[in-house]
Amino acid sequence: MAGLIINIFLLALLVLIAVMVLRSSRLYAVIVMSGAYSLTSAAMFVNLDAVDVAFTEAAVGAGISTVLFLAAMAYVPADEKPSQNRNLLAGLICVGAGALLLLAVFNLPTLGDPMAPVHQHVAPRYLAESGSALQIPNVVTTVLASYRGFDTLGETIVVFTAGLGVLMLLAGFTRTVRVTPVSSKTASAKKLAGRSKKSSATPKGSKA
Repeated sequence: MAGLIINIFLLALLVLIAVMVLRSSRLYAVIVMSGAYSLTSAAMFVNLDAVDVAFTEAAVGAGISTVLFLAAMAYVPADEKPSQNRNLLAGLICVGAGALLLLAVFNLPTLGDPMAPVHQHVAPRYLAESGSALQIPNVVTTVLASYRGFDTLGETIVVFTAGLGVLMLLAGFTRTVRVTPVSSKTASAKKLAGRSKKSSATPKGSKA
């Protein structure tokens, strides 16, 4: 019962933050509230016993994404320009999609139901064979490293690529422009060239 109350509170907080994001015209406030939205989502995942997903949401959603958005504010205006166009069709599509999602939620199985279809597919096999077939005592390690090994490898490659992209972006912000020093011979040659141009531009018979 306590977990359900916490989930309802976190869900209401998510809705409130989403409404505030939509109504705000300050980009800095939108970025901060987006980070708060990600942290609230991570808290909900923790309450649902999905700690690994919560770590990913907190690190990527509230951490790296917020930092990149704040860095991008140096290249965009601080305030959003007011729009005079109101697209009624887009609003109707959003309302219809939301209504369909609500109908789908009511048809979902009960949270934690052992007889749900998702628990009757391959989960019993994983639980039964993880210790005997693969000699790995931890079921989660068995699923991630053996049954879903290629999926885990793909996720690792994605995270590695994202890390390289962040490093390249941060290197672009800290890059300094190198100024080549002008030697004394080059400077004197430029001065002589400038004087010769002035003398050639002076008309004959006129005093310089």
